[in-house]
Amino acid sequence: MTIQKIVVVNNFLQKNYRYQLTEPVGEHFDPLFTPELTPHLMIDLGIFGGKYETVNSAEFPKEWFSKNNLNSHIKDPGKNFYRVNASQPLVVWQEKGWIYHEDPQGWFLWYCRYFMGRRIPHEDTRQIRRWRAMRRHVAQIEKNCIRRDQLCRRKQRQALLHWGYDSRKL
Repeated sequence: MTIQKIVVVNNFLQKNYRYQLTEPVGEHFDPLFTPELTPHLMIDLGIFGGKYETVNSAEFPKEWFSKNNLNSHIKDPGKNFYRVNASQPLVVWQEKGWIYHEDPQGWFLWYCRYFMGRRIPHEDTRQIRRWRAMRRHVAQIEKNCIRRDQLCRRKQRQALLHWGYDSRKL
């Protein structure tokens, strides 16, 4: 049986944005989308330098934020798992057309909402295609690094963590 729940978001980027959850949390993903990390684990590991204001416990489970790794208003690469900056500014994402209007903070916000059970078929297809394109970074690490050498290509490894790939295993 499919879940039908309405979520209402009110934050500095979205006022009274509503979406419907139609799938159980963490289930019924597109078969082409097999992230290795949940949003919760990504946050715990350390992503986006701790700065990602729209992802908050009002919309998502409080346990995702138990370490407060995404509550900063100041980007600090030291909060990232690999202690390097692997992000481009939001304005770059916007200029490249990577931002979907319903997810104004980009792919990770889309993934959090998808994980929770929201489905938007045309946008899900686009984002999953973008996620799959990140495999090229997996291939580069596998080709150029000794397995599990966490010091090799740290920026690429951090970027992969931002996309739900567990680069610690590479």
